[in-house]
Amino acid sequence: MKWFRAVLSLIVLLALIFVLDTKIGSVPPVGKFLSPFTGFWQQAESKQLMAETELTLTGVQGNITILFDQSRIPHVFAQNDHDLYFAQGYITARDRLWQMEFQTHAAAGRISEIIGSQAIDFDRFQRRMGMVYGAQQSLTGMMADPTTRAMLESYTAGVNAYIAQLTHKTYPLEYKLLDYGPEPWTPLKCALLLKVMAYDLAGRSNDLRMTNILRKYGPEVVHDLFPDYPFREEPIVPVGTPLDFTPLQIPAAPENFTAAFSNKVLEQEPPAELGSNNWAVAGTRTTTGYPMLANDPHLQLNLPSIWYQLQLVAPGVNVYGVSIPGAPGVIIGFNKEVSWGVTNVDADVMDWYQIKFKDAAKKLYWHDNQWKPVRRVIEKFKIRGGATRSDTVYYTHHGPVVYDRPEKAFNEQTPVSHAMRWIAHDKSNELRTFYLLNRARNYQDYQQALQYYVAPAQNFVYADVHQDIALWPNGRYPLKWKNQGKFTLDGTDTKHDWQGWVPPAHHPHVKNPAQGFVSSANQFSAGPDYPYYINWEFAPADRAIRINQRLSAMQKISPDSMRQLQNDNFNINAQTVLPALLAQLDKNKLNKTQLMALRELSDWEYYNHPHLISPTLFEVWWQALSKAIWDDEFGSKTGLQMRYPNRDRTWHLILQDPQAKWYDNINTPAKETLPLLAQQTFISTIDSLAEQHGPMGKKWQWANHKGTSVQHLAKLPGFGHENIFIGGGRNIVNATSERNGPSWRMVVALGPQVKGYGIYPGGQSGNPGSFYYDNLLETWRQGKLRELVYLQSPAEASAQIISKLSLQKK
Repeated sequence: MKWFRAVLSLIVLLALIFVLDTKIGSVPPVGKFLSPFTGFWQQAESKQLMAETELTLTGVQGNITILFDQSRIPHVFAQNDHDLYFAQGYITARDRLWQMEFQTHAAAGRISEIIGSQAIDFDRFQRRMGMVYGAQQSLTGMMADPTTRAMLESYTAGVNAYIAQLTHKTYPLEYKLLDYGPEPWTPLKCALLLKVMAYDLAGRSNDLRMTNILRKYGPEVVHDLFPDYPFREEPIVPVGTPLDFTPLQIPAAPENFTAAFSNKVLEQEPPAELGSNNWAVAGTRTTTGYPMLANDPHLQLNLPSIWYQLQLVAPGVNVYGVSIPGAPGVIIGFNKEVSWGVTNVDADVMDWYQIKFKDAAKKLYWHDNQWKPVRRVIEKFKIRGGATRSDTVYYTHHGPVVYDRPEKAFNEQTPVSHAMRWIAHDKSNELRTFYLLNRARNYQDYQQALQYYVAPAQNFVYADVHQDIALWPNGRYPLKWKNQGKFTLDGTDTKHDWQGWVPPAHHPHVKNPAQGFVSSANQFSAGPDYPYYINWEFAPADRAIRINQRLSAMQKISPDSMRQLQNDNFNINAQTVLPALLAQLDKNKLNKTQLMALRELSDWEYYNHPHLISPTLFEVWWQALSKAIWDDEFGSKTGLQMRYPNRDRTWHLILQDPQAKWYDNINTPAKETLPLLAQQTFISTIDSLAEQHGPMGKKWQWANHKGTSVQHLAKLPGFGHENIFIGGGRNIVNATSERNGPSWRMVVALGPQVKGYGIYPGGQSGNPGSFYYDNLLETWRQGKLRELVYLQSPAEASAQIISKLSLQKK
């Protein structure tokens, strides 16, 4: 019996050791993870930094000094460009390695290697979108330029110098939790990160949905409900601005082509509300007499933060701003003489082509009256805990055939599929733009830098110490006939191909306007008088209208008044449409709670402040009413993938056409009217909020209902922040919604001594065990900015500097 117990104990012990040392499903190897010697305990990190540290590293050419301020932001001083970008790679990896690598795995469709087969659909989509193909094309462009090649190679060497120092004990927490380790960094990974940004900002398309609408309802309905220019707009370049170029001849539109119905739409689309604000004001409007600039890109709110702050100083450059973790240089920032920022253009640079294959083998496709060969790419997926899987992606001259199954509407002897033409697949060198912007000294340098920029198209706002302000909606724009790409295009006809490019000098632009400011908020780049087609639809004009209203009214503008405008919570949508909606309600048919809600809305001054109930009432009501108007004709129950008309058209319908046929629900025998829909949806709004939050009270407050969260990048529970008490909302200047918002707020005051102010919702460190993981979040929530430490030399005295790291040649 004693022998039996001893053997049983040994078996149990060995089984326990195996279980604790093995990853089972999504559960990490608990023994490794909990180990006091190598496990997550090693991630505990002191707030106090070592006063001075010296390291000798292979790859360093001279002496590098990195100073850290009280927010642990590095200020890198190097004697040459190689060491500058080597140090940037090294220090960024030290803070953000897991984030950098996880994002490149996601872009490359390699998440299955980390978490197993549950990620295979995501990975297949990334490969079929051609993300790696696009990154390889961009890398070719960057490596062909000696300057950007050196940047990439130096940065890569710095990242790998840090990786070489790691052991399992010092791996970032997420590696331990997911039980894998980092692999060597490559320049391709830098390019992949740029493709991630391109997809986030230029990865939406309504072509397939609009084609379904066209086939179902015809061109008259499309022209009526989906017009090419909104009724209310504030274009970036004001209507009537004289052209300083002679336009090229626009390609002639071919004969009408209407593609087949398609229930294919782009999977995993980036959120529609991703956007940004930026503006610059002339020195004649400011307290300092010099121009000021503001920028706040609206992206997904994640931890670790999407941006990484730093200062880079070497001969010929002294720049401060934010970088993309995993790519060299500063993307948004300032130097001693200039500042710049970006917002998304929403250019129509992703088009879908209906492809005619010769037969089911899909080796040939019909184009230009001939059968052309298809390029077949076999994508292999390594799956953790499973067998490797393969997928064949077909490439035409347009691009990858993302959807390659025959549609039901077609004869199966002629399979029809959808190929994607996307600007992010073209050879490019955006890195050259930022290299030059980091070193720019004047408006001419800024213009020169923009010549290299391809995708995603951005509104580059600019201000300098020489009293110039400007804004260029910039990228590579295809030379198209009007509305080319509003619907699915004919992949067999050369007239539907892109016909060249709009010359960079012909891009919309404005410099030193009489109004004393320039601004962008993702609205139309220019008015109907602009000669080229960029897109038929841009972001709603709400933020642009409000920003321009406030800038026009503001006097003696200061950095703090710029900050206040970034945090503006005024709701243009409510101001525009709410009085008309309230007028539709029959008060005699409302109960006590509904009357209380009516009083709240009647007294509301249209600000989406976090403590108010009115924003909740309005936003829920507006969504319910929009659905009641449009869902019967354009919703999912139609059996087709379509979309609603935009908010500008819905405004116009409510304010100008109260008898429109669209109020009637075609699925009911009764005839619905605007007053009836307004009454029904108002009552249902109050009922749904009561069901969700209980009796009207604190839980109905806008911040509590909206539930803004800053989640961990991999959505690991406990590593983010939920229900942040903050105002704003979609299409508010303070564009803070449930998961998206100002990812970096920056204000720059140019002058003899430039001053910068900035904040983002997180911290410098990617380590959840660090004080610096989220130490800036509360300041961001309060709408405050921190003055940025902009040093001129490593010897400059500053009470903000708390630590020094020296990197020396080995």
